[in-house]
Amino acid sequence: MAKVEADPDDHQARYDLALALAKAGDHDAAADQLVEIIRRDRNWNDDAARKQLIKMFEAFGQTSPFTVKARRKLSSVLFS
Repeated sequence: MAKVEADPDDHQARYDLALALAKAGDHDAAADQLVEIIRRDRNWNDDAARKQLIKMFEAFGQTSPFTVKARRKLSSVLFS
């Protein structure tokens, strides 16, 4: 968290934070961090943030409240 706060454009630190948040069970916060990477640099690390979000969507199921909410956030970034 401190690395991201110190340098908001450190996408690797933000990605690592997202993975740690997901592992800790804070999936909404993890998705927020991944969406923020996409907002800042859509193609970072061969589209790693978007690919990780897709994995999360698949794990939770397409109709889960988490997936619906996170997809909405992703769409707002991709299509704005």
